[in-house]
Amino acid sequence: MLKTGALILACALLAACGQQEPAAPAAPAPPAAPAAAAPAAAPAAALTRKPAPAGAMAYIIEPADGARVTSPVRVVFGLKGFGVAPAGVDRNDAGHHHLLVDAPLPENLALPIPNDEQHRHFGGGQTEVSLTLPPGRHTLQMLVGDHLHIPHDPPIASSVVTIEVQ
Repeated sequence: MLKTGALILACALLAACGQQEPAAPAAPAPPAAPAAAAPAAAPAAALTRKPAPAGAMAYIIEPADGARVTSPVRVVFGLKGFGVAPAGVDRNDAGHHHLLVDAPLPENLALPIPNDEQHRHFGGGQTEVSLTLPPGRHTLQMLVGDHLHIPHDPPIASSVVTIEVQ
């Protein structure tokens, strides 16, 4: 079970990237600091990527590459040599899944993975999803992120799976 401070931090991180999670227990708001005393936000270049353990790998269990499927598509995530932990939980041996839909790996892997229709976050530690996709050809790729949604170094990413939605 997460301590209240960690839960609040996790929810704040998820909210910052648009991830929705269940409401956290109400906590009193800290007193407002004078504007001059507020710390400056860390520049994006200051973010540090966590090292990926040797042999860690992500993969898509289902659907298979080249599969012809109907929507909704069941996508099952696989992970080897690494654990799954919710967003906001800082562990060196675990991270959480992100599903890239019809998108390449992000150009700058030192920044948090975007959260949009092409970069789906699973910050609750989920390992599968039912995905509604329009008919046509689609690509899927898994990318593991740390507690701040930043890919590891080197990135723990699956091969690209191409499917045809009927």
